[in-house]
Amino acid sequence: MKKAKILVVEDQNIVALNIRNKLKNLGYTVPGTASTGEEAIRKAELTNADLVLMDIMLKGEMDGIEAAREIKSRLRIPVLYLTAYTDDETLERAKTTEPAGYISKPFKEEDLHSNIEMALHKHRAEKKEAEKEAEKESGKPTE
Repeated sequence: MKKAKILVVEDQNIVALNIRNKLKNLGYTVPGTASTGEEAIRKAELTNADLVLMDIMLKGEMDGIEAAREIKSRLRIPVLYLTAYTDDETLERAKTTEPAGYISKPFKEEDLHSNIEMALHKHRAEKKEAEKEAEKESGKPTE
């Protein structure tokens, strides 16, 4: 199986590099990092990422929740939040984007790995199911 491409969206450069290194150690490809919501959307489109690891507090006008909403609706890429913000209000806002998961900082590498694997598995399964449904509706035989 090919390595999953994970886009890291984090406004603190040192933290982004740390996460990038952890992901590479876990065997993932990191096609880039972004520090603003706008940059995250642009890079998600350009890199064809399999998953976006999203911080909630970002530089610029758009926060991570708004960026996740845009990425999910336009690109259908799963978003996994990795954030220090776990208050109820932020959690409720984040839930509206139907994230693939929510990991609070500081995090353990194994928690990051298991959450990423679950998110990727779920996304692949949903994609396969949608393809089967499309085949049924078009009248083509399913495999």
